[in-house]
Amino acid sequence: MSVAMPEYHFCELRQDDIDRVLKIEQQVYAHPWTRGNFADSLNAGHEICGLCDAQQDLLGYFLAMTILDEVHLLNLAVAAERQGQGLARMLMDQLCAYAREQKATSILLEVRVRNTRAIQVYQHYGFAEIGRRKAYYPAEENTREDAIVMRMTL
Repeated sequence: MSVAMPEYHFCELRQDDIDRVLKIEQQVYAHPWTRGNFADSLNAGHEICGLCDAQQDLLGYFLAMTILDEVHLLNLAVAAERQGQGLARMLMDQLCAYAREQKATSILLEVRVRNTRAIQVYQHYGFAEIGRRKAYYPAEENTREDAIVMRMTL
């Protein structure tokens, strides 16, 4: 018995896709990016790549900024109902391919210290902690949360 695999494809997202991105962003993050954050990033020319299914439903995305020979992962998310299906790894594979196309020598990111699931995915790809940013992220009850700074050499 064969099982049909869903069809996925990557697409470059644009300003008119921000509503779809925000739907996921607001589902999965306690402190989501705003419409303005995404619009500004697109206007600045940063790469925003979506992962869609055969019905064109947006399942996840990443946003990255290239600076000289480094790609900085700014944001990555997978729709809540689609988490745990390997889609984050598909997005990470695409991010690595994008970084290589840009002739980058490394990828840099920040991740909340409590986001153990994301940290595990990043470590799987060879990211290593290179520092901490104290009180980097907003957290519950007007507190702040540290960020782990990670880098992967390509």
